[in-house]
Amino acid sequence: MQIPATQQIRDWDAYTIKHEPISSLELMERASRIYSEWFKRLSPDISKPVYIFCGPGNNGGDGLAIGRLLAQDHYEVQVFLCRIAPQLSEDTQANLDKLKGMRGMPLSEINEGDSLPEVPEGAVVIDALFGSGLNRPVEGYWANLIRHLNQLKATRFSVDIPSGLYADKVPEGSIFRADHTGTFQRPKLAFFLADSGQYTGEWEVLDIGLHPDFEKQIDNKYHYLTAVEIAGLLRSRDKFDHKGTFGHALLIAGSHGKVGAALLAAKACLRAGCGLISVHAPKCAYEILQIGFPEAMVECDSHKYVVSEIGNLSPYKSIGTGPGLGTNALTEHALKDLIDKAEVPLVLDADALNILAKNKTWLDELPAGSVLTPHPGEFRRLVGETANSFQELDALGAFAERHGVHVILKGAHSAIAAPSGEIWFNTSGNPGMGTGGSGDVLTGILTGLLAQGYHTLDASRLAVYLHGLAGDIAGEELQQESLLAGDIIDHLGQAFGNIRESAK
Repeated sequence: MQIPATQQIRDWDAYTIKHEPISSLELMERASRIYSEWFKRLSPDISKPVYIFCGPGNNGGDGLAIGRLLAQDHYEVQVFLCRIAPQLSEDTQANLDKLKGMRGMPLSEINEGDSLPEVPEGAVVIDALFGSGLNRPVEGYWANLIRHLNQLKATRFSVDIPSGLYADKVPEGSIFRADHTGTFQRPKLAFFLADSGQYTGEWEVLDIGLHPDFEKQIDNKYHYLTAVEIAGLLRSRDKFDHKGTFGHALLIAGSHGKVGAALLAAKACLRAGCGLISVHAPKCAYEILQIGFPEAMVECDSHKYVVSEIGNLSPYKSIGTGPGLGTNALTEHALKDLIDKAEVPLVLDADALNILAKNKTWLDELPAGSVLTPHPGEFRRLVGETANSFQELDALGAFAERHGVHVILKGAHSAIAAPSGEIWFNTSGNPGMGTGGSGDVLTGILTGLLAQGYHTLDASRLAVYLHGLAGDIAGEELQQESLLAGDIIDHLGQAFGNIRESAK
């Protein structure tokens, strides 16, 4: 799914109003009703007081309508109209008039310089002060109001986007810190990046029925993954398929003291569906791999402790390298040999990336369809320091384009950059996956999918989503604090099943 820019969303609203057709006020009512239903699911206790802070623009109009709808459903609602500007938008004024027409509806105005409102502990606060069209930082009295709301012992909700947060650029000024954000139709780019996504809390996309024909006209390089789209990538299996059909993958991994990384990657590779997996590892890894994962074939390096050679590459449909590899000079030489001789896609992770960072001229020699899977630190070693998440995102796209590779920048919303310059953000996964070995598992999944003949972009998107979803299933069962990398592997089968169910 595409992530539209702010102006594209405005144009989509206008297109819907013209072609549905529907009035702008009716569209606001529809959005507010859908938000209210979502809010009621997350906060069903009608005895908790709800304090709604509304600005003069259409975001405030949504807030006024939400207040009216919740009051009709017997919530204890207190609405504050914040006079940030002297005039209200036409639709906001219309919703204010409707609210005033409700008997006994508590409505207060806040003007600049007024005492900051008191909110009881345990209340719910809904933020509808500033929408996605904000183009300058919130300062002065209204910044103080936002800081005041952030300090309350309350559950905080935002309408469409947290107030003060820009939709698609570096945050500045005071920003409302939401626990939950219900965003209309599509998420904002800011939601996916560390510098800005910290303000949204848990966010959910609320489909408000904008006209589907307009989206076909949007041309945007940013996308996000959904279960339904991922399900469309999964291949079916024929009755007469066999292990040869599903490809033979090679993992070049492990060194003395780090054989576990090779073991995790190998298990994940086979769990991802490839037919055969061979592991090339130093001699010290032989017994560990044979006992720990008998389904794998093991090819021993001539060196006891590190990988120093690559062997015959002809049997393999994909090759993954890096987990537990180390950066020994002999290993560095072996990686260069691999890059020179490989004729199938490479998946490069961990120490393979650290070696590449010291030998950046090798990047342009990688075989077609190769994928790099850095975490932020490894990415910085490849491209240098960036000032913020938005600059990092620009550097990610530029790097993939310049070197003709796919890059998976791992994080809370892992970003997949294609050589075309397009970027996809993942929407599965959880903080419990921030544990040693999780990245090795992703390397294995990706290598296994490539061995089956998936196109590199499809394999990257599918691998990242599967990895995150398996982590979500495991985290739900075991709790995030107790999640191990091996648990992600153990729940891959359920992740495949859940994705297929989403397509039904």
